[in-house]
Amino acid sequence: MQTTLASIAARLPRIPLCSRALIRSDIWFADGNIVLIADSAAFKVHHGQLERHSEVFRDLFSVPQPVNQNLVDGCPSVELYDRPTDLYHLLIALYDGIYFQKHTAADFIAISAVLRLSTKYFIEHLRERCIARLAIDWPTSLSEWDRREHDGTDREGRYNPREIFPHPILMLQLAYELNLDTFLPSAFYDLSRYGPSKILNGTRSPPPIFFTEGDPEGQLARLSDNHLCAAFLGREAAQLYIHTFLESALRDRPSTNCANVGKLSAVHCVESFYFIHLNVLRSVGGIACGRDADPLYTLLQAAEMLERTDFSDGVKTCGLRMCSVCKTEFVDAVKKARLEVWELIPEWFGLREPRSVEDMN
Repeated sequence: MQTTLASIAARLPRIPLCSRALIRSDIWFADGNIVLIADSAAFKVHHGQLERHSEVFRDLFSVPQPVNQNLVDGCPSVELYDRPTDLYHLLIALYDGIYFQKHTAADFIAISAVLRLSTKYFIEHLRERCIARLAIDWPTSLSEWDRREHDGTDREGRYNPREIFPHPILMLQLAYELNLDTFLPSAFYDLSRYGPSKILNGTRSPPPIFFTEGDPEGQLARLSDNHLCAAFLGREAAQLYIHTFLESALRDRPSTNCANVGKLSAVHCVESFYFIHLNVLRSVGGIACGRDADPLYTLLQAAEMLERTDFSDGVKTCGLRMCSVCKTEFVDAVKKARLEVWELIPEWFGLREPRSVEDMN
């Protein structure tokens, strides 16, 4: 959609204003009574619509204008020092509302633009709508994170989050710009699951609507040196946690409560824990699934091994032959560990205690 808008904007007519040519956007109402100018883009709108939602615009339009002011298409003009793409999305939201029928990563350009300017111009209902939408992509609870991960997995079990969620570097930059510290832990955690080279290389911002805003493919977005260090340190802590979990949770398994203690069948529980240990190590080493710094996923996979029946003993497929007591104890240990991981994430990435979504509003 952005590419189409950019190509349209490139063909839009120019409006002379003294020695300056303006690009007439497609937000241009014939009965509009004020022209907003951002950079070289012009938007002919109704000042009453803007005043209705924003005291800042109300005060701005109440300032007396010079008698000899140049008119644009017969209307007075006000220059705003905002990105044209941001202003475009804000005006669309003010006139048409902001809706997300199907959540995709492409929503982020409108969300970030509207949130940026609704914060600046004190348009609270749009700001709350954007924050609520971001909370879906960047959860603040473990249960919501699990829901997010499920949404990012297709029916064939392929994990492809970037179709639904924006790149975490884009969220981190927005969060630091607008003090949205609530979303920092989940964004840093999501980023830490990339390999170091991908974290370092960054990503592309969404392409702008107006060609005057720089690279039509979007600006290269990278973390600052301090935030890169935080991402790498958090990534190391996530990997270390799994090694610690293996030592603490699997070292003394089976426990003395094992239903097979003192029996020949005890070997089944021993072998099952050994199998889990090996497969968790494979995950930490990046051999399996490419998610080597994702303890929440690794722990979940470890617990799910207990119910799988697609393992092979060299002759046929089967499940792990572990007793019910050992299964229950291990599942409880995994649940406790995953909750601990979630609580540790802010500490891993050097973050202070984040505020709740309600506090931000």
